[in-house]
Amino acid sequence: MNNNQETIKQQWQQRTLAQQMGNIGSEVGRALKWKNTNEVRKTNAIERALELFDFTISDPRWIKNRLKEICRSREVVVDYFYGDNEYNSSPQSLEKYFFYYALVARNNK
Repeated sequence: MNNNQETIKQQWQQRTLAQQMGNIGSEVGRALKWKNTNEVRKTNAIERALELFDFTISDPRWIKNRLKEICRSREVVVDYFYGDNEYNSSPQSLEKYFFYYALVARNNK
């Protein structure tokens, strides 16, 4: 991890879980938007979402009570975009899941 990524990670870990997951959801939403029309933009968005997932997973605040859910969320997103969609996810189900985090983050500002 380079210095810039380490700085971003430190700033990321100052956010609440709702803020982190809401922002991940924004990237997932971008990837869904570009899924069938622009492969480069879709790939960039999903790679950014996965990077943010990894920052969230490494946040020590979530190890005890939230790590399993965060890891499963990442697994579902990867399964949808790169796997066989074994979880039977849809764009609507992914957006709905992340929407509530964004809503909580916005309401707690």
